[in-house]
Amino acid sequence: MKEVKALYLKELSELDGVSGDEERVRNFIEEKIKDKVDSLKVDVLGNLIAFKKGTRSNRKFVLAAHMDEVGFMVTNIEDDGTLSFGPVGGVDPRVVVGKHVRIKGELPGVIGYKAIHLQKKDELLASPKFENLRVHIGARSKEEASRKVELGDYISFATDFRQENSRATGKAFDDRAGCAVLMEVIEQEQRYEDDLYFAFLVQEEPGLRGSAVLFEQVCPDLALVIEGTTAGDDPGLPEHQWATRLGDGPAITFMHRGYVVNKKIYESILQVAQKYDIKHQPKRRTAGGTDAARLAKTGGGVPAGVISVPARYIHSPLSMIDLGDFENTVKLVSKILEEGEGFAR
Repeated sequence: MKEVKALYLKELSELDGVSGDEERVRNFIEEKIKDKVDSLKVDVLGNLIAFKKGTRSNRKFVLAAHMDEVGFMVTNIEDDGTLSFGPVGGVDPRVVVGKHVRIKGELPGVIGYKAIHLQKKDELLASPKFENLRVHIGARSKEEASRKVELGDYISFATDFRQENSRATGKAFDDRAGCAVLMEVIEQEQRYEDDLYFAFLVQEEPGLRGSAVLFEQVCPDLALVIEGTTAGDDPGLPEHQWATRLGDGPAITFMHRGYVVNKKIYESILQVAQKYDIKHQPKRRTAGGTDAARLAKTGGGVPAGVISVPARYIHSPLSMIDLGDFENTVKLVSKILEEGEGFAR
């Protein structure tokens, strides 16, 4: 397979942007796209909304991806200089022990737990709880740690992006992969029939909050949410329980938690994928939710579809995607826009 050059995926993955602290991600995206769109705005909540005028302008079409990632916040500074912390978004405590983190985007730390040879039998058999985990930053006392950290400081996983042939690993592919797809579509510098609003949203992980304020600002006619979603082809998981499979193309959602996808949009996405022979797959499990659910239920409601880049081990320190899936997602979104007013009619 030819090497896929995902223009911004590495930089986006390595930026820290836990929900509510998306500024680094937003600034990066804004700098890269500002000369390729007609206008940009940042709303009160922190969403970045880019606009490109259509050649016919009969419809407002929103393309949305969220900038935030799961992570943590400092909840207490302990007497021994370690940090207590709590999750922001859905993080399984079993995947964080011993992992490198960054506080405030710069201060390194390591998540620690009681050593295995000191644990009692019931502790060995139980999952760790966040209340028993600590971040070690090298401080020897509460006073020393307090000079570097405050309560409420954000903590992100510290994971380098790596690419090997057609696969890439890194953090925050949910949903920096979606952000990268939108940026590549913008990079093409092509005009389409519809007025396009590229919405880079905040605070999706704690409850679809960024998309909740989008409707009144744009009043779109339709929307497409680009996500990073869970893959199912993990060791030991029966195939009938797989949601998606790496290498089988972008996943097209027909239903997820809180939302049955608009049938016209779902079928139209499939038709475009088939028309242009773009490899694709259905998302076969309905767990998890996206900003499409919020858009469908806000204001007058927006018919919204969901296209996702499959990723193994999302909401963990390290995820894996297939770059062919990423490339086909960019292609599918681009072809949908080329269909113009014929899409979802």
